Amino acid sequence: MDGALRAAVVQFEPTPGGRDANLAIVDRLAREAVGQGAQLIAFPEMCALGYWHLRRLSAERLHELAEPADGFTVRSVAALADESAAGIGVGFLERGADGRLFNSYAVALPGGDVHVHRKLHAFEHEAIASGDAFTVFDTPWGVRAGILICWDNNLVENVRATALLGATVLIAPHQTGGTDSRSPHGMKPVPAELWERRHEDPAAIEAAFRGPNGRGWLLRWLPARAHDNGLFILFANGVGRDDDEIRTGNAMILDPYGRIVAETWAARDEVVVADLDPGLVPLSTGRRWMRGRRPELYGLLAERSGDELDPRAARFSDAPVRIPGAD
Repeated sequence: MDGALRAAVVQFEPTPGGRDANLAIVDRLAREAVGQGAQLIAFPEMCALGYWHLRRLSAERLHELAEPADGFTVRSVAALADESAAGIGVGFLERGADGRLFNSYAVALPGGDVHVHRKLHAFEHEAIASGDAFTVFDTPWGVRAGILICWDNNLVENVRATALLGATVLIAPHQTGGTDSRSPHGMKPVPAELWERRHEDPAAIEAAFRGPNGRGWLLRWLPARAHDNGLFILFANGVGRDDDEIRTGNAMILDPYGRIVAETWAARDEVVVADLDPGLVPLSTGRRWMRGRRPELYGLLAERSGDELDPRAARFSDAPVRIPGAD
């Protein structure tokens, strides 16, 4: 690819369980992004249904809400992608052919190709299974893209594996910020009244979004994923009320040096657009470091330590982590 790829990341507040209303927002904001020249557009995790309320539903209700990978949601997005000549990524609740449920994300490309990623570390509900494969694919714009959903991106091995599979653009849909972390120095909730008063006092909610429970937390780790692996990251996030938590938005695009090239901290639905220069990738620090790897030393990374937990248990456990050699 000789020229830049214009990409967009979107933040919006979905209606819980309101698929048709949410897809109408996807349609409107995708068209807005295309109007700004975007060729690849990333929407948030599980944005077709809403996210955090799903943990309160019965397994039976989740099965009623779920769709196959060629169901209405993905077909609608694929039609929009074809019409607009843009790639569009949307999160949805997938019902697999074997009846299992997955937190999935579909990227529909113009021309009909659809690539679906199943979240590798699902913890939202005991009825939602974790996926078992990385998702990397070629695009019509000469770049290779990968998908990792929310917590997938927190585990450094997943981003490195995606880069080693050739991805230079990582689509990273999230529903994060403002969570009640069990870590003493982790994220804490954003007061709901700040969101409810966002029109009367926008400075207060924007300060919270930019603070340690939103952007400040992201900057502890997200730029490192881009820098250490020499890839662009398209960070799309929910914003606003998400059941009993307030998502902090901060949709942003990062380059292979970990620099933020475009972002928002607005307390509203928003589209963020930037040009990605693929020429930055080959000589980026992370790519040069990757060429200096010594894989023969890294067998330990593929061995179990005995301390592993199911993603749900790992996400919610209060147990301290055992430090090898510290016994």
